[in-house]
Amino acid sequence: MNTNEKRADDVPVERSSDVDTGSIEVQEEKKQPDTAARKAASKLRIFLWGHPPESKAERRLLMKIDFFVMSFLMLMYWSNYLNRTNLTSAYVSGMKEELHFRGNQFNQVNTVFTVGYIIGQIPNNLALQVVPARIWLPSMALIWAGLSMCLAAAKNPGQIMAIRFFQALAEASTFSGTHYLLGSWYKEEELGKRSGIFASSAQLGSLFSGVLQGSIYRSMEGYRGLRAFQWLFLLDGFIALPIALYGFLCFPDAPQTTHAWFLTDAERKLAVTRLPPRPHTKLEWNLVRRVLGRWHWYAFSALFAWSSMLESVGINGLFQLWIASEDSSIQHRNYYPLALTAVAIVSTIVCAHVTDFYRCRWPVNFVMAGGCVISAILILIWNIPFGARFFAFALAGVGYAGQGSNFAWANDVTRDDEQERAMVLASMNLFSNVINSWWSLVFYRATDAPRFRKGMIALICVAVATVIITLATRHLDMRDRKRRGEYANSDERESASPCHHVTEAQARRGNTNEEDDTISHLHPQ
Repeated sequence: MNTNEKRADDVPVERSSDVDTGSIEVQEEKKQPDTAARKAASKLRIFLWGHPPESKAERRLLMKIDFFVMSFLMLMYWSNYLNRTNLTSAYVSGMKEELHFRGNQFNQVNTVFTVGYIIGQIPNNLALQVVPARIWLPSMALIWAGLSMCLAAAKNPGQIMAIRFFQALAEASTFSGTHYLLGSWYKEEELGKRSGIFASSAQLGSLFSGVLQGSIYRSMEGYRGLRAFQWLFLLDGFIALPIALYGFLCFPDAPQTTHAWFLTDAERKLAVTRLPPRPHTKLEWNLVRRVLGRWHWYAFSALFAWSSMLESVGINGLFQLWIASEDSSIQHRNYYPLALTAVAIVSTIVCAHVTDFYRCRWPVNFVMAGGCVISAILILIWNIPFGARFFAFALAGVGYAGQGSNFAWANDVTRDDEQERAMVLASMNLFSNVINSWWSLVFYRATDAPRFRKGMIALICVAVATVIITLATRHLDMRDRKRRGEYANSDERESASPCHHVTEAQARRGNTNEEDDTISHLHPQ
């Protein structure tokens, strides 16, 4: 009896233990997916928007900067590109016949615009050193808005050329000026994705312009005696007016000079102190000697000047001209080329996020070059199905992917000299437009449509040149970083790329080179 009682007593205890152990295992199994999901969500958030600042005050400040700085700059560039690309939409939607364009006059209009854009680059960027950005940039937006409305009254190609020249002087303020301001507000690890998102707003302008022109053609052609393309010019001008007003009221200038109403005194100080200290430099007569005495100006000007020619299919409206030769529908001429714009937006944003995640800008140029070579080869073959040709023209949108990343790279390298940074960023865009001013006339004449054989051969050559200049610039950048001691073990880094993912702990410590078992490396091919 005693033995049986003991055995009876033992059984429930063992069962109770088994149940408890099982319930613990079940609870652990339930917790594991939650933990894995949280880790995955955290990694996704870091990839999409970077490591959050450690302090609550800096997180609040960054949220305000993202809202007010990014929103105005993106809206302004969206409006800028809306006004810049509306000419191609207008040209294939009736303007060519209405204003009696002949031969290569459309190319000539684009060249005149490019010349004005070139002339305005450096003066606009240096003006931001003297005139508050909240005054200068919205004022330029008002000017190009008014000139866009004037285009609706033009009677011939000559008047279009004159208006577009002065419009270009005003629009030259936006692209490189914005990259200068982004470099003033954001840390290196925050900059790439913001630069990419900003650059993609231009493609959103192209996207919206095509949709808008298609809608206007359906509903407003002949309304109050105006053609649809004239309404496009008027509406694009009106759209810029509230954006300019928003800039006058809310744009915070630069961290060192801001008096923005939405920032507290503590936040204004934090906006300056959270960035790495920079040597104090002035706008002086030795600026040219400072700029020309370093490799930055030469390398980045050459890099963007040639890599931006990978955008030629989009810049010169080749997709629209090809569709116009295949399809008489005005709506199709405006809607189908939006596929290239969509590729440009996605590739720009994805590449910018990857470059921030791995703290490495240069591989984007390889992606651009590879995509454009494939596109050019398919177009050169030409005798392929309509869908394959459509894919080839759309794939050329990857040529835009480096806009944000290359300017972020230049911002990273030139942070120690404000005036040099302004000059380098402006010169990148300047020389890009210098080349484009004659490039389109030689290789992308409207009379070469729809095949553009010379242009496709040139596109392949530019892709090769882009790869060579990228490797040279990367070499110079790595050399300077090693001299500054940014790589803890230069022997180990000698054959490795400077690309690596920075963990949250390292980002907060400010040490991007400390060994960590969560670091993943990208090695050069």
